[in-house]
Amino acid sequence: MFYRPALQRLGINAVVRLVDDVRYTNRLRDWDFDIIVAVWQTSLTPGNEQQDYWGSRSSDVPGSANLIGIRNPAVDALIDRIVFADNRDDLVAATRALDRVLLWNHYVVPHWNFGHLRTARWDNFGHPKNMPKYGISAFPELWWWHAAPPARTGRGNRP
Repeated sequence: MFYRPALQRLGINAVVRLVDDVRYTNRLRDWDFDIIVAVWQTSLTPGNEQQDYWGSRSSDVPGSANLIGIRNPAVDALIDRIVFADNRDDLVAATRALDRVLLWNHYVVPHWNFGHLRTARWDNFGHPKNMPKYGISAFPELWWWHAAPPARTGRGNRP
């Protein structure tokens, strides 16, 4: 665990406990944890999902995406500005303000900051040349099968 040595330098003794899937899910629902690794899916146009991720209304709803249990009127006001933004500039400004408030309150510790996506694949799979603007990271579950076997593997078209 890469995070534990950094915590130890701060005088924090982190203990990692492995649990089965059911116990983990139940602990998430009940907010029975100190720290977890989580991903909040978002789009280029944030909207209503922000209420479930960070809003007070979802803070005590077991199983909501508000894993942190945030109850903060400033966060709620910024989410409303995002949801009801009149134009793109207002939406971007409100989203950046929400990001600053979330970071300032130390609700999350961002740690996925690598600006590239690493993938490994067999030559029989690929993507069309004209992918969407944000490419494979926008649609990682979409793959295309090349009918012709790759010449350099010599393995043919095995699935």
